[in-house]
Amino acid sequence: MSRTTRFTGPALKDRVPGGPDGRRMLLVNFIDKCGTGLWSTAMALYFTYVTGLGLGQVGLLVAVSGAAGIAGAPLGGVLADRFPLIRVLICTQLLRATALLALLTTDDYPLLVLISAAGALPDRATNVLTKLYAARVAGPDRIRYQAINRTTSNIGWTLGGLGAAGALAVGTTTAFHLLLIGDALSYLVMAALTLRCAEPPAPASPIAASSTGPTPTAKPSSPWRDRGFLAFTAGDAVFFLHDSILQVALPLWIVHATDAPVGLAPLLMVANSALVVLFQVPLSRFATTTEAARRLFRPLAVLFAVTTLAVAASALGGQTLAVAALVTATVALTFAEMLHTIASWEISVALAPDDAQGAYLGVHGLAQSTQRCVGPLLMTGLIAAGPLAWPVLGTALVATAAAQSRLVRRRLTGTSLSVPKVTVSEH
Repeated sequence: MSRTTRFTGPALKDRVPGGPDGRRMLLVNFIDKCGTGLWSTAMALYFTYVTGLGLGQVGLLVAVSGAAGIAGAPLGGVLADRFPLIRVLICTQLLRATALLALLTTDDYPLLVLISAAGALPDRATNVLTKLYAARVAGPDRIRYQAINRTTSNIGWTLGGLGAAGALAVGTTTAFHLLLIGDALSYLVMAALTLRCAEPPAPASPIAASSTGPTPTAKPSSPWRDRGFLAFTAGDAVFFLHDSILQVALPLWIVHATDAPVGLAPLLMVANSALVVLFQVPLSRFATTTEAARRLFRPLAVLFAVTTLAVAASALGGQTLAVAALVTATVALTFAEMLHTIASWEISVALAPDDAQGAYLGVHGLAQSTQRCVGPLLMTGLIAAGPLAWPVLGTALVATAAAQSRLVRRRLTGTSLSVPKVTVSEH
């Protein structure tokens, strides 16, 4: 009996930081990604076959929704600084469900655009709110918690995508409606589970409580006046291009510039998800402190350089070379994605002052939201420019990594940040 106990290792509750609430929020996130994988995979086809929109109309609807969603991240962060985080999170989940179900009520194009834009706001806000919750509930183990969170997210996305593929194979209007309703129901389940989570402790006020005079009324820090943090956020937006490279550039590049088979594109996506599931948690051990996270910018620059050079090499001719170069690029890009996620997560939390943590993380959320709007356009232009554009992109990414490293080093030296100081929960 004792031998079996030693062999099985620590229990799940000991391996996942954050206690019961942390584990429950991981389940909430898993359900979120399953539902989103169901709907996002079929969204464009839903608007095409069910509501009868043309290609240009679908493109405009998606673009307007993405633009509206940019405001969701800072708005969610501001609300989290003013109201209980759990309540704000539940509200966003209910709003996302409402917006999805509202799509079933109309085929009118202006209304569809308005509803989609309205749903994008709480959708983007949720990303910031879950990140803030994780930072508070996991405390000094937030890096490991986020790594586990990304792993479960990728599994959820994969399962949702497989479910969507099955429904799309049927191809009926009812099947599309069931996908949409399934995603909406997932938000209701998430809201019920989130309601069972305790409110995590908010960051301690930086104002000394021992003052004998009246409580000071100093304004909280503003990320919009923090040039260093804004510069860090802008640099992070450049790094988030790994999403557009994988999802937009590589499939189009395979078709338009290489001799690789078209069927390679989905296989590269599968490889990306598999690598994240296998290595995201083990890699988190390399960023146990903010300074360690800053040092990841060097290998990150190397991986981006390998990625862009390999993609350029894939256009030199021949199927074997194209496949080998694209597989190399995907592996390097996936490890760059994982290292960037670790560094971005830890440093953005560390640079956020306690009195405005939500607002700062909300502004940082603009990095990913902006990339989602600008990235696809940049990738299509890069593909049109030809193979030499890839080394130019690689040079820009390497330069950004060097600039981010210097910026963060100055901030750490100037403010003496450390993990204990920015930890917001001792769970």
